[in-house]
Amino acid sequence: MTSLFLINILLALAWGAVTGSFAEVNLLFGFLLGTFALYIIREQVGTSRYTRRLWQIVSLALLFVYELLLSALRVAAIVLRPKIDLKPGIIAYPLTVDRDFEITMLANLITLTPGTLSVDVSDDRKTLYVHCIDVPDKQATIDDIKNGFERKILEAFR
Repeated sequence: MTSLFLINILLALAWGAVTGSFAEVNLLFGFLLGTFALYIIREQVGTSRYTRRLWQIVSLALLFVYELLLSALRVAAIVLRPKIDLKPGIIAYPLTVDRDFEITMLANLITLTPGTLSVDVSDDRKTLYVHCIDVPDKQATIDDIKNGFERKILEAFR
């Protein structure tokens, strides 16, 4: 998997050398072109898992950007209300992910989203404590995390 990523980077650098431009946009295009080339020859070199995983990582990044924008709008709406009526709280989120990398990624994605903050992980690594600026329904918040970030992390890194 790592070697295919390095091959893809080499293809992007080769694209930059052929076109004579090492601008970020051109290298990104070369990387995408390399991914497409690896996808075309996936049966000969066994890259089908690489392209699928790459797409799942991009899907996770797109979900994060969507959640970032949505939560920023929610926080802005809360701040702009004449009367702020909040129910802040800390929820105990039961973790499905169990590897350190996955737990760290989930905690960071939650923390980077406005209105939420990862507070702590239990000693047995089964529970993540998350502070939310407004928690009208704890179970709905847990379900949002489980069906959003955590599901995408499991898809991308398992």
